[in-house]
Amino acid sequence: MPSKDPSKDQTIREKVEQFLTEKNYFTDGLVFVEGKTGINRMYLLAGCVAFVAMYLVVGYASALVTSLLGFAYPAYASVKAVDSDDKDDDTQWLTYWVVYACFGILEFFSDFFLGWFPLYFLFKCAFLCWCMAPFSWNGADFIYKRFIAPFIKAYADDIGEFIEEATEGVGAFVSEAEKQAKDFAIDAMAENMKSEHDKDE
Repeated sequence: MPSKDPSKDQTIREKVEQFLTEKNYFTDGLVFVEGKTGINRMYLLAGCVAFVAMYLVVGYASALVTSLLGFAYPAYASVKAVDSDDKDDDTQWLTYWVVYACFGILEFFSDFFLGWFPLYFLFKCAFLCWCMAPFSWNGADFIYKRFIAPFIKAYADDIGEFIEEATEGVGAFVSEAEKQAKDFAIDAMAENMKSEHDKDE
């Protein structure tokens, strides 16, 4: 039986501890509670995770809470990545958003059915947390390299052609709509001027 590699667990723990030492509203709250209760902030974080998990099973507005969890921290981390000189975190969060977008498309067609399962939002939250996890072999990296990147490479020409045709179609639709709007405005102005002229007579 192969031995478990402790370096990965240590890396995860170090990432969590690094997050807990960052300056933001959440960690400030943990520091405040830690100072009042004497409970280590790591345990407080674990308690928060357990509370959220229970809430997603029995709480109200689980869909909204899950969407916020899947968007709020990644958006915050993405802003920090843009401002940093390190390009690895840029790649990490770009990968996450690609996976998040693909997941959103799939969920659009299946959410009506899956949303009725009691543990759906808990599993969805766990999936998104796996995708945004602070290590290189997280879910976003796995899904992107295993499924999305090969699919894009295999159908890159077809996808590019479809996007080009869609862009041309949208451009033609916008131009026609703009022309129709101008014609309607001119006709309305002409009708208004005619009505004013008739009143004067």
